[in-house]
Amino acid sequence: MSLAEAQIPLNNFKRLWANTGESVLDAVRRVGESGWYVLGGEVASFERTLAARVGRGHAIGCASGLDAIEIGLRASGVMPGTKVLTTPLSAFATTLAILRARAVPVFVDVDEHGLLDLDLCRTALASDPAIRAMVPVHLFGHALDLNVLTELRDRFELTVVEDCAQAIGAVHAGQQVGSVGQAAALSFYPTKNLGALGDGGAVTTDDAGIAARCRSLRDYGQSQRYLHDELGMNSRLDELQAAILGHAFLPRLTTWTTRRREVAEAYLSGLRHPEVRVPALSSAAVSVWHLFPIGVPAHRRTAFMEHARAAGVMTAIHYPRLIPDQPALRGQPFEVRSPLARATALAASEVSLPIHPFLTDDEVSRIVAAVCTWPVA
Repeated sequence: MSLAEAQIPLNNFKRLWANTGESVLDAVRRVGESGWYVLGGEVASFERTLAARVGRGHAIGCASGLDAIEIGLRASGVMPGTKVLTTPLSAFATTLAILRARAVPVFVDVDEHGLLDLDLCRTALASDPAIRAMVPVHLFGHALDLNVLTELRDRFELTVVEDCAQAIGAVHAGQQVGSVGQAAALSFYPTKNLGALGDGGAVTTDDAGIAARCRSLRDYGQSQRYLHDELGMNSRLDELQAAILGHAFLPRLTTWTTRRREVAEAYLSGLRHPEVRVPALSSAAVSVWHLFPIGVPAHRRTAFMEHARAAGVMTAIHYPRLIPDQPALRGQPFEVRSPLARATALAASEVSLPIHPFLTDDEVSRIVAAVCTWPVA
């Protein structure tokens, strides 16, 4: 076996197809035979099933997780110029959605787990009444403290749009993520825990008015055919993707999440190395482990990744550059309300290990061994 063939990838889409291919082809056939390819019965059916799955009254399919955040913000009443509290450590889409809604991102530091520091959020909110909205990110599949998030929402009368792109099914103190905000956003990018065979996203909400506006915004701002009430978007979840998600992937999500948690538990119990930091989450939080981020000394990160590759383990970095430092933000309105020391340190030291439902026990053991045998400096 060649080195390339022996490598354990971060995701294994060939095994995904082996597990779901027949169901996917059945879903494609359903759509083809229906003769309806945009905003038809498959989207409506998937939206109902998804809403029930996440415990919200409504789900509105759209073209991407990025669009879901923007649509959620606009539908929830966030106006141009509104200051929106968010994290500096995330996929760029989180901030891009705020800017596309013509709002102003306000950054504070993260906590030791890489999640938005809610204590710093409280300080920023108390000092600036102009901050009227918040996009918290349940990063890596970990749930933020939903009790604190609820307290901030109510105390400061905030519009909250939760970024649940990586965290469908994550729980804090028995409560699902996405249940605190007026709206929440999901992504169905292929690497996500519930990924499509292409792009897709959804907004979830309990507010019928917000749901109606989301449906309008995703479809050119129409309230009815050829009546355009506002400037919307072309951001419709395809019938094909809705059928694949609804019939092939969503029914398997519980099994896939269980396996992710089994792999994570094997890592947590097996990774023992003086220079490797593993996640240590609150006992109230139940992660869905979209990623398994470890920390290594920043000056040795490249050496660690090279060691892992030589042992047949692919790794990645999430996220090497803070959002406020991205070139695209030059000239854009944003604020930084605290030193970003922890976010900076995490960006310099984080490494993601493979974690997906199709890892075998032997591969998990190989990954653990690769980490544990990294030579100590």
